[in-house]
Amino acid sequence: MAGLILRKDIDLVRERTDLKAVVEEFVTLRSAGVGSFKGLCPFHDERTPSFHVRPGVGTYHCFGCGEHGDVISFLMELEHTTFTETVERLAARVGVELHYEDGGTGPDKAETGRRRRLLEANKVADEFYRRALGSAEAQTGRDFLTQRGFTQEHAEQFGLGYAPQGWSHLLDHLRQKGFRDEELRASGLFSEGQRGLYDRFRGRLLWPIRDMTGATIGFGARKLYDDDPGPKYLNTPETPLYKKSQVLYGIDLAKRTIAKERQLVLVEGYTDVMAAHLAGVGTAVATCGTAFGADHIKVARRLISDDGTGGEVIFTFDGDEAGQKAALKAFDEDHRFLAKTYVAVEPSGMDPCDLRMQQGDEAVRALIASRRPLFEFAIRAGLKDYDLDTVEGRAGALRHAAPIVAGIKDAVLRPGYERELAGWLGLDPNAVHRAVAAAGRGQRRGGGSEPERGPEPDQGRGQGRGPAPEGPSVGPQGRHGEAAAPAPQVLVPVDPRDPVARRERESLEVVLQHPTLLSAEQWTALYAARFTIPQYAAVHHGVKVAGSSGATPQRWVDAVRDAVPQEVAGVVSELAVRDLPARTPADVDRYCRDIMNRLFALQIVHRKEELLGRLQRLGPHGDPAEFTALNSELMELEARRRALRADD
Repeated sequence: MAGLILRKDIDLVRERTDLKAVVEEFVTLRSAGVGSFKGLCPFHDERTPSFHVRPGVGTYHCFGCGEHGDVISFLMELEHTTFTETVERLAARVGVELHYEDGGTGPDKAETGRRRRLLEANKVADEFYRRALGSAEAQTGRDFLTQRGFTQEHAEQFGLGYAPQGWSHLLDHLRQKGFRDEELRASGLFSEGQRGLYDRFRGRLLWPIRDMTGATIGFGARKLYDDDPGPKYLNTPETPLYKKSQVLYGIDLAKRTIAKERQLVLVEGYTDVMAAHLAGVGTAVATCGTAFGADHIKVARRLISDDGTGGEVIFTFDGDEAGQKAALKAFDEDHRFLAKTYVAVEPSGMDPCDLRMQQGDEAVRALIASRRPLFEFAIRAGLKDYDLDTVEGRAGALRHAAPIVAGIKDAVLRPGYERELAGWLGLDPNAVHRAVAAAGRGQRRGGGSEPERGPEPDQGRGQGRGPAPEGPSVGPQGRHGEAAAPAPQVLVPVDPRDPVARRERESLEVVLQHPTLLSAEQWTALYAARFTIPQYAAVHHGVKVAGSSGATPQRWVDAVRDAVPQEVAGVVSELAVRDLPARTPADVDRYCRDIMNRLFALQIVHRKEELLGRLQRLGPHGDPAEFTALNSELMELEARRRALRADD
């Protein structure tokens, strides 16, 4: 078994990996100032963006749930990989050759991480199925596509494939590629009977289901032959890679358009996604054999940046009874969105694929443009269950509709829908208003929200410690970091009104975010400074340790985080991503200089107070030499203080 990855290689992977690019595969980021970006946190469900990323220092921090770390911990948490697996994946991504403590260059196939092997198995299967779609046997599959208006180029664009009839075509292929039966069982590509493993997909047209990064994690398979006893659509079962409650087909193709347009269109099937994209609706995705649920919503909200400033989610459903039930189920989850939610139903009941075949691309775009609010659809659909010609029926319909209207988030729209509802029911608008108000009070009394998940311990912190990396380092070298600061046992709340706490916090923000802007003189003064707030004192100590270790700017924040007690690591990440009141690089330079000058001025005040106390205790009969030395230092401090003020 390979040993730990050498520290210098881990540092090189961190330095070469673009944190922003990795995060943007999961989260839509927007500029939050010079070198800073923010978006909705991928680690907990939130309504306003509190997740901040600073690529320049390789750090992220969520002010909502406290999650923090670097690019390695980000992927470990989201993709449930080990530290070593994550570093190996990133190394392959950025072209870094890894070395291990035993002198090797990596584990062999038998020791490769499980997830990596499963991804590789699905990748090989994807390639196998795509080649098979061009075979003579796959003509039925190609005919199926042609009949639905799709060409060979379209099939290639969406990566469609064909699973040959027979029991072991893919099985034999993967075994020849060196995959073990244990790996094949876990892949979801095979079933198992009394005689062992056999191909799960046989004689079917296949759509590869990919994650946000474009990696194939499963398949959706459509029946082609009448003698196939299986269901019309058969998907990959639950695997370590494929979780149907979290997967959206087409997300890899749609994610950038969704983020740009702040729109997500949910259709019902694989061919509907294809039809929508080909018609110009590049925000279309579909669930994979399950209803649109809470986990899907988390993905959708991150992509549309659902922070209350816009965005829309459009559900398309068949016009039949099943489609209406699906729409109403979607409405049950509407409260999880700040964005506006709509439904688009084609009057004759056609889905986007049928609509494109019969009426062309423009009809698909018109269907999406004809969307109407989901709450309106839910109201009108529910009214069909009541006899509005009777008093009892109208009363029941009002009881059904009042909570829906009360749940409309837009306070401008709500009165309008109260009047619409009164017209639909033939009731006095005042009576409808009272019913809606009562329903709203009931919702507030019974409302609640799920608790947000708090921060979890870092995994893999400090793995692979070794010599400091080569290259320019942050801060002056030496033995400045050896004097240990007392680690706070309990992090006491910091009073934001305390000017001393503010000065200490602002200076640490500057040191962590822009260490290269400090001069050698400023570093020396910083090391000598005395911090009084316990957590800031611990961070200050960590800065001294990291600076003395020769940490490079790219690994600076991580080195400080490693040097502080675990309970303070989150404070380091928070300080490293906080927005600075600066809009341009020149503003940043000026702000950093001003903040450091104010810190040093505060330290001068502290030192003058100490010296004045010593003078007072010395008295008129004290040692003349000591008296002169104290006065001389006081005069020097005052000169330095005035120089700092002049520099401001």
